[in-house]
This record gives sequence, structure tokens and C-alpha cells, in this order.
Amino acid sequence: MARVATIPLQATMASAIQRSQAALAVTQQQIATGKKAQDYASLGTQSARILSARSMIARQEAHAAVADQVGTTLSIYDASMSTIDSAVSDLRQNMLQAIGTGQTTGLQALIDGAFHQFRVSLNSTERGVALYGGAQTLDTPFQVDTLAGLVGTTDADVFANDAVRASAEVSEGLTVQYGLVASEVGSGLYQAFRTLAEAGTLGTTPTAAQSAKLNEALGQIDNGLAQLRVANADNGRMQGEVETLAKRAEQRSLLWQDIVSKNEDADLSSVAIDLARQKMVLEASYSVFAQLSKLSLVGYL
Repeated sequence: MARVATIPLQATMASAIQRSQAALAVTQQQIATGKKAQDYASLGTQSARILSARSMIARQEAHAAVADQVGTTLSIYDASMSTIDSAVSDLRQNMLQAIGTGQTTGLQALIDGAFHQFRVSLNSTERGVALYGGAQTLDTPFQVDTLAGLVGTTDADVFANDAVRASAEVSEGLTVQYGLVASEVGSGLYQAFRTLAEAGTLGTTPTAAQSAKLNEALGQIDNGLAQLRVANADNGRMQGEVETLAKRAEQRSLLWQDIVSKNEDADLSSVAIDLARQKMVLEASYSVFAQLSKLSLVGYL
């Protein structure tokens, strides 16, 4: 004799309701987070691709950060050399006028001011590190503090830098050397300032010896400015190269982020449709379960 019972059917419907509720909860979580899943295990075979892409993103972002830092340092080099160039060019113009007129009133102050700019610029620092010192980052690259202190000196007396240049990996497998040292940038202008120091203090009218020193210093200034501008041009070329590499790193990072997004982010329009469908299924399940719960054999006996 077959048994008639509603309890097994109710259990089946209750199990179906639980599955519908679980699916609805997952869909609601996707809408809340914008992600297909909350862990890599749930993504299945896509997880390996996503992890690889995230590793590449981290590397590209690191390269971009390094390139940005190097670019900042190169900008400081450019600013300091431009300051020297401007100060010495103005001094040169005033020296030409003084030689032409035979009057050196106020020229000594201009010489002292240009030397001060020269010394301070060569001793520029970034976060406490001497930029023009090479590997001697804690020493003062240009050692002499006053114009008069240059008399009788040599390059070895005034420059404390070495020839070591900084290096950084700014792209995959590409390490660039950058930076300048004080003797490379300023040795020519140092000779000009030493000649001016040896001329002694200039008054209203220069002596014959002082006029000779001024003429000698002019030639040295021209050579020194040429040396400075070559160094600044190389620095500018490196700036352009580093900026290009930084932009490429950012573009590659965006490419990998797009790959991650396609494999990890949920399609919210599709998820919204699933949400409406799952809600409808769940409501139907509730209705059927409620009707089954009211069934009894008593009504049919």
C-alpha cells in the first residue's frame, strides 16, 4: 500500500529555497562589492591569470615610482645649473661693460654674488644627500666658502666629489645611470672665479693687472659656461628619456589592470538581471511552500 505524505515534499522545497537564498546572497554580494567572487579559489582557472596580472601591475607601478623619483632629482639638477648659468651670464655681461668703460664700480659685489650662487648650487641636496657629490653624499662637493679662499687652490683642493653616478631600474631589464658631479659641472667656472679672486678687491677703476685678470677670467667663463651647458643638455636628455619610460610603465599598468578587471569585476548589468530573476524564483518557492504546508489528507477523507 502506498503512503501519502507531504513532509518529504516540504523538505525538498525547503532545500530548494535554501539554494535560492544562497544564490541570491551571492548576487547581492556581487552588486555590493562589484566583484565576481570574494576569493581566488571561487574564480577557478581565472585566478592564475589574475595573480600573474597583479604581479605585473606591482612591477610596473614600482618602475613608474622609481622613474618619477629620478625625474624629480633630474629636475633639481636642471634648476641648480640654470641658476648658475643665469648668475654667471649676468656677471659676464657686467664684466664686459666694466672692461669697455674702464669702470668697475659695483662689480666686486656682482662677482661675490655670482660665486655664492655657484657654490650653493653645487652643494644642493635632496633629502639631506649631496646631489653633486657622486658616492660622497655626506660631504660638501664644493669645499671653499669664500671667493678669497680660492687663491692658490687646485681642483683637488675645492672638489670633494668622486666619479660615481647613481643608477636606477626604470623599466623591465633597463637600468639607467644618471646624475652629475661638481667637478664635471663646475671646474671651468671654478678657474674663472679663482682668477677673479687673484685679481684682488676691485674698486672704482681697475689696475692694469686687474684688467688683465678680468680679460683672462672672461675667456674662462666662456669655457665654463660651455661645459655647464653641455652637462645640462645631457641632463635634459635623460629627463626626457625617464619621463617617456615612466609614461610607458603607467600605460602597461593600465593594460594589466584592464585584464584584471575583465576577469575579476562583475558585470553589474548582468548581475542586476540575475538578481531580479533569483528574487522571482525565491518568491515563487515561498508561495509553493506555503501552499504545500496547508495540504492535509483530512480534507479529502
